[in-house]
Amino acid sequence: MGEFELIRRYFMPLSRLHGSRSIVLGPGDDCAIQRVPSGSDLVFSIDTIVEGVHFPLNYRPDYLGWRALAVAASDLAAMGADPTCFTLALTLPEADETWLRDFAFGLGKAAESFGMVLAGGDTTRGPLVLSLQVHGQVPVGAAICRSGAGPGDLVVVSGTLGDAGAALDYLDAQSPSKDEEFVLERYHHPEPRLALGAALRSIATAAVDVSDGLLADLGHILEASSVGASIECARVPVSPALTRLKGSEALDYALRSGDDYELCATIPEAKWTDAPSSLKQQLTVIGVIEQAPGLRLDGTAVVSESDAVGFDHFRRKA
Repeated sequence: MGEFELIRRYFMPLSRLHGSRSIVLGPGDDCAIQRVPSGSDLVFSIDTIVEGVHFPLNYRPDYLGWRALAVAASDLAAMGADPTCFTLALTLPEADETWLRDFAFGLGKAAESFGMVLAGGDTTRGPLVLSLQVHGQVPVGAAICRSGAGPGDLVVVSGTLGDAGAALDYLDAQSPSKDEEFVLERYHHPEPRLALGAALRSIATAAVDVSDGLLADLGHILEASSVGASIECARVPVSPALTRLKGSEALDYALRSGDDYELCATIPEAKWTDAPSSLKQQLTVIGVIEQAPGLRLDGTAVVSESDAVGFDHFRRKA
């Protein structure tokens, strides 16, 4: 099967999913055309994932399709953006029709769930690598950046943390337990918090998605905002499944492992008090932003830079 037949058969249908009317022209021409409505800013991000680095060798293609788009769309959620479309650059070792069918199925399910359409892309031959660029929109000036946190802001996180990181220990399990199945589902089918991100636009001063671990990603906010933070470990939300699986190590997974794609945000206390209960129910207060730089656990343990760092593609292992 040639490149153009591959695109026509497996990816053109993803351009016809129900999505934003801002896509004037999708795949099939030299460029796609997106019309940004008056009063909106365009928000976009790109993620590249590589087999054996960001996902396991011989990973199920339907899982990969969902996961690839979810990981990229999570960046839109962190900025409070409403998703519109994505592009896909796909490098394949070979045009395996079974693999392509399953991958396109998973990708299409994710696109439909997130309200996005495929606007274009490219395919070529080589080691399995995917690059997805995602586009979203926010009202002018309303995007949530990492640089707005101020002393006194509450630090909040969504969902539970550490589940997907723990799942790496069970990827090869032949008969996973219910708890193992729970954390595996968090890894295979992450849910970018798009609706929550949009809801935070009016109250959050800063936000980031938890992709590399809570300590590392909160550290990005602290650096960009030139502030510090104190975190209460007992408040960090951990699932019962993770606690049963990892016992006393569960907190460490929640603090340092990535791939959860939950949101970490900072919110002034007054705005948190006035926030609707429907929003508060999705978030847990775990600490406070402070003027003094650095990240403190339980008020005394200062986390070093090396301890807080998340995944780094070019960091050499000792």
